[in-house]
Amino acid sequence: MVGAGVLSLPYAMSHLGWGPGVVILILSWLITLYTLWQMVEMHEMVPGKRFDRYHELGQHAFGEKLGLYIVVPQQLICEVGVDIVYMVTGGKSLEKIHSLVVPHKHIKTSYFIMIFASVHFILAHLPNFNSISGVSLAAAVMSLTYSTIAWTASVHKGVQSDVEYGYKASTATGTVFNFLTALGDVAFAYAGHNVVLEIQATIPSTPEKPSKGPMWRGVVIAYIVVALCYFPVALIGYYMFGNNVEDNILISLEKPTWLIVAANMFVVIHVIGSYQLYAMPVFDMIETVLVKKMHFRPTRTLRFIVRNFYVAATMFVAITFPFFGGLLGFFGGFAFAPTTYFLPCIMWLAIYKPKKFSLSWCTNWICIILGLLLMTLSPIGGLRNIIINAKDYHFYS
Repeated sequence: MVGAGVLSLPYAMSHLGWGPGVVILILSWLITLYTLWQMVEMHEMVPGKRFDRYHELGQHAFGEKLGLYIVVPQQLICEVGVDIVYMVTGGKSLEKIHSLVVPHKHIKTSYFIMIFASVHFILAHLPNFNSISGVSLAAAVMSLTYSTIAWTASVHKGVQSDVEYGYKASTATGTVFNFLTALGDVAFAYAGHNVVLEIQATIPSTPEKPSKGPMWRGVVIAYIVVALCYFPVALIGYYMFGNNVEDNILISLEKPTWLIVAANMFVVIHVIGSYQLYAMPVFDMIETVLVKKMHFRPTRTLRFIVRNFYVAATMFVAITFPFFGGLLGFFGGFAFAPTTYFLPCIMWLAIYKPKKFSLSWCTNWICIILGLLLMTLSPIGGLRNIIINAKDYHFYS
């Protein structure tokens, strides 16, 4: 759950402001925990069967169409979007390390993204989730470590003398668009639902001991850790730097040098593991389609070509648009708001049919309305941010 998106939360706060920012952080924590509980519950809603995105969403015609035409493409966009952002994050963290260690020698951002991508041309050929468990464990430890460094180093640096908490945009239009982008940044930080089904599918399950028991315990622990990481980083980072904070809090921090270098290296290790975590379902989906629908032979050559092409494609997009904040705002709203905020609620209403105006019915509809607004509005802000940055950016520089 704890991903590189946590590093953008102080920046999101600078566009949201204290009141709206705190409310949105807390609401997002509660809503995404609720929808994650729904996904865990619905995973085995048909006795003896598990829901996965390739087969069934219960024994319902509506569910089958929803799974085939909405859930599958939406999750694919999520996973590809995360991997593009992680390419940018890994490359820029390597660049930050280089600028701190060798401050007088400049190397293109594109080269650092390529260096980061080179690792994935090897790791992409690991066969399944269990084979990357060691990488995932290292990534989890690293994410907790750099989150802690981010807020403790901010405390160490102290409140800046020129700190301001007002909106930075000079026009009302700019303020509104920045606010929308920030909503997407928050949505991206709470992303993680799109790999829940794959993770739960690896847990042993019997009618007496269904997988939802241990899965839910894992979710609760994860969300406690999320709160301990996200809220200090977001609130302390914004308090110390105000609206001058960078879209990655670690970029705003310079000293102590050794600690900031270590934090950025932890980010690199983390996004290496997280990239693979999100890439595995994409590999599985592409290879399944090629073998079952297009009748390719399931050979090592096919796997080699598909996985290398995917890594190369995400690297190319990251090199072309290395805008961390804008990408987070765009993908956070467009790709993650549905799977994280409201698609589980639509499934719940369609399958369990709670009584109208009951607590469950009202809660789900509130989540759906808020999620739809988020999905519609935040990509607009993120896309505007990307366009503005692209105006002054020399591609492949």
